[in-house]
Amino acid sequence: MLEESPARAAQAILLAASEGVLEAQALLGQILLDGHGIAQDLPLAQRWFGIAAGQGHAMARNMLGRCHEHGWGCAADASLAAQHYRIAAQAGLDWAMYNLANLLATGRGVDEDQRQALDLYRCAAEQGHAKSMNLLGRYLEQGRACAQDVAAAHEWYRRSAEAGDFRGQFSHAAVLADQGRVDEALVWLEKARVGGNLKFLRVASEALAGASDPRIQAIAETYRTRQDELTA
Repeated sequence: MLEESPARAAQAILLAASEGVLEAQALLGQILLDGHGIAQDLPLAQRWFGIAAGQGHAMARNMLGRCHEHGWGCAADASLAAQHYRIAAQAGLDWAMYNLANLLATGRGVDEDQRQALDLYRCAAEQGHAKSMNLLGRYLEQGRACAQDVAAAHEWYRRSAEAGDFRGQFSHAAVLADQGRVDEALVWLEKARVGGNLKFLRVASEALAGASDPRIQAIAETYRTRQDELTA
């Protein structure tokens, strides 16, 4: 319904949210944030996330954290974002674990704590969170806050790639290329190109341009073309 008639769906969700339906309240926050079927209204999105979060909706609590982290409808406050992420993470939400881990890993809004970040990435990864799988792999490959385990890192990259994370696909491709499995690497590089965001594509294209294998170097141009498509 939301895809077939976004405006009609938004009105139905608004009605249900106004009548106290918890899931509708969280969903209303999201569509107000996205402007999907209804005029974008960041402060109102934040308000609905807060209403749903106050009734125990973990994803709404996580999204409230996102609003505070990025200044969506409010002043940016990483410390307050961390508080909301922690509540949702303690409720078992993998996305909140990932978001809190990102703050801990970079010391934004909280004291930097690589060990705690690693533990959260691992917990989320074990729940099947694709982005956390890739970052867990990075910690294991680098031996950051843990014993180095390259084989385990490569396995997490593979799992992240297969779960659909573009950074995981790029990491997995790099491993395959290092192993001489360039044809397989090219397949995953293409998947990462299609799914990657602008920031990723910019960094990745530079890395690919410096590759030793000319087949991988050639992929860099397709990454730059994709950047042009996203900025057009």
